[in-house]
Amino acid sequence: MRYKSSFLNEAKARGFFYQSTNLAEMDEFLTTKGRLGYLGFDITAQSLHVGHLIPIFLLRLFQKHGHKPVVLVGGGTTKIGDPSFKNTTRPILTNEEISLNLEGIKSCLLPFLTFESDESGAVMVNNADWLDKLEYIPFLQDIGKYFSINRMIGFESVKAKLTVNDSLSFLEFNYMILQAYDFYKLYSEKNCRIQFGGQDQWGNIVCGVELIKKKLGKEVFGFTNPLLTTSSGQKMGKTARGAVWLSKDMLSPYDFWQYWRNVDDADVIKLLYLFTDVEVEKIKKMESVKGEELNAIKKLLADEVTTIAHGKDSLKEIHRVTAGVFGDSESDLASLTSIPRYHLTKANIENTSIIDIMVEGGVCTSRGDAKRLLRGNGVCLNNKAINEDYRIPLNLSTNDVLKLSCGKKKHLLIVLN
Repeated sequence: MRYKSSFLNEAKARGFFYQSTNLAEMDEFLTTKGRLGYLGFDITAQSLHVGHLIPIFLLRLFQKHGHKPVVLVGGGTTKIGDPSFKNTTRPILTNEEISLNLEGIKSCLLPFLTFESDESGAVMVNNADWLDKLEYIPFLQDIGKYFSINRMIGFESVKAKLTVNDSLSFLEFNYMILQAYDFYKLYSEKNCRIQFGGQDQWGNIVCGVELIKKKLGKEVFGFTNPLLTTSSGQKMGKTARGAVWLSKDMLSPYDFWQYWRNVDDADVIKLLYLFTDVEVEKIKKMESVKGEELNAIKKLLADEVTTIAHGKDSLKEIHRVTAGVFGDSESDLASLTSIPRYHLTKANIENTSIIDIMVEGGVCTSRGDAKRLLRGNGVCLNNKAINEDYRIPLNLSTNDVLKLSCGKKKHLLIVLN
């Protein structure tokens, strides 16, 4: 099916579209550039992660087609926590923790969106600006009367918790109403008529659409994207070392690149559609590629998404590392900012084994894994093979840098402090 809107056509072709309200009217609405659409992020951590990339790239595509993304950060709703499809209640964060997380999330979004004051420049708003000021009784009288408990518990996100007897606190139950109120505020104050979100947000989004229809008699739209999963149906974005963060302070650009370079063969084409600017028609020609030839496509994927997230300079450095084209002088090694670092103090040299460094530095997942690599001559320090009995020299000077390599793909800089 072809749409009138160029945004919807490309969103559908790349795999961003899952479900929407009133698709025909939204399509017509989006034929005019400069339309506003928003996406919300609760700020529960100091960085976004790979699981957030589909909605982020969807906003990026929205902006590419001449529309204006509105990023709503949940300074208010983070104090409650979205219970949708969650097995546990989120811990309540302090205002100081939320403020710290907010700064980290802002920095994560800067590489993906252009924040300017023109027609398509993205803007950021914080729902704490209105939610923190709500008076409970007036809010119930003005907004609460539009919500049916029967309707709310009928949504899958709520029903799923109740069916398995998971606890759903009254505090969490309010989240759906507050998210709907966010949509109402953004429509009333900015004429924002589209809310984007993952498919698990469908119930919350529909509540906002219905609130605006009932209270103001106006038509707004909801658009959901599929969740990021592997071909086997598992959620993407996790490794043996934890979440794949977007912030370079929580995951090095080198490890970020390696994550994409090593995706499963069955997922690479889908990810190329979602997370790169490679033209749709060009990707279609790659769909028949199989076997060893997929390695070149995986490298293309890793290069493209890393350039967008971390910049061209980081990618050049990563290519230097993977090609082994760098010197061994202290200045050469210190310049490799994309490689993860392990900081070792002079006082701890004698009590820290090479196995400790490999595990704590994240190049191995266990001590057994580290021993197997060392016994198989798969570990080098400054390009010289070492074994499990190797000890870091005691005569190193402060700020000396050593390059630890595990095979051809994993590297770690050991920095003496």
